[in-house]
Order: sequence, then C-alpha cells, then structure tokens
Amino acid sequence: MKNLMMAAGLMLLFATACNSEKKSSTTDSTTIDTSITKNNDTSKPVDSAEMMKAWEAYMTPGNEHQWMAKTAGNWEAECSFYKPDGSVMSTSPGIKAETKMVLGGRYLQSNYKGMMDGMPFEGINTMAYDNARKVYISTWIDNMGTGLMYAEGKFDNDHKVMTFKGTATDAASGKQIPFRETFTIVDDNNQLMEMYDTKDGKEAKTMSIKLVRK
Repeated sequence: MKNLMMAAGLMLLFATACNSEKKSSTTDSTTIDTSITKNNDTSKPVDSAEMMKAWEAYMTPGNEHQWMAKTAGNWEAECSFYKPDGSVMSTSPGIKAETKMVLGGRYLQSNYKGMMDGMPFEGINTMAYDNARKVYISTWIDNMGTGLMYAEGKFDNDHKVMTFKGTATDAASGKQIPFRETFTIVDDNNQLMEMYDTKDGKEAKTMSIKLVRK
C-alpha cells in the first residue's frame, strides 16, 4: 500500500512538472503568435449587432427560395445522353423525381429513382440560394459514381432559364472537368435540364432531362 501511494505521488509530481513546462511553452508561443496576428490584422472590429443582423438576413428564406418552392412536387423524368456529334446515344424514360423544400424552406432537394441503361439508378440534387453571395448553388450525387458535382449560377427571370457553371470528376483521368448546365422552366408543369461539356474551350451537349409534373 505504501509503495502504491509513493508511486501515485511520483506520478502526480511528474504530471505537475510537465503541465508547468507545457504552460510556459504555450505562453511563449501564444505571445509570439499574438504579435504576428497584430502585425498582420488590418481588419476593423465587427460590431456584434451588425453581425447578428447580417446573419439573420443570411439565414432567412427570401423570394428566391419561394421561387424554388414552386418547383416542388412529383415529376417524371426522361434522361437522354448524347454522342460527340450531337445525336442521341441512349434514352431512359420513367425515372421518378420527388422534389421538396427542406430545412425550413431553405433548400430544394430532389430525389431521383428509376432505371438507366438497364441498371437501377438513384440520384440526389440539392439546390440552394446563398443570400450573402447572391448566387444559386447546385450539387449532385448518384449511385453511378463516388464523387460530387458542384455548380454555381444565376437565374434569367426574363427567359426563365438558370445557367450553372461547375466541375465534375472525369473517372478516366481523375481530374476535374468543367461543364455548363441550363435549367429551363418551360411552364408550371414542364422543365428541361441540359448539360454541356466545356473542356478545351469547346462546348458539346452531353445530357438532357425532360421533367413533367405528375
């Protein structure tokens, strides 16, 4: 018992010494880092009230989110892929799409499910409107890959067309390749999405999705 207490005492003494040394080292390091920060920091202090006001505006759904909500519902999609010469390579009809607003009306999430080229297909698209940056954002994932497609764009209200520009992974090279995507509101019950490969400065249509509200 005596030996056990002595061992515990030695361990406590060692821990105390280590903590003191660490505290001293940390204090010195902090002093140096603070000095560097002071020299490099040229920004002005942010008023907490202004920050709160900006954050409230950032998190509050606006007109753009109300517009996205109008596209919510159940849709039937026909997906077509195109050859480099522009002719249709394959078409997969009958894909179901369930679209709904999520997280308090802040994001539009679309879940696709069906058969594509004889294989079971599932995909998820998320659309957002960033209030602070004033830009639409679109992401896409599906069971035909392990990457994520990301694009940003603007909406042309006069022509009811949203144009996105983004990048996707080329499975063969592993590199990111650019693409352009257009999303057209034909009417309340019909939509058209078209995607174009834009690498090498040339544009070629690669895919289209026709959506009809059910």
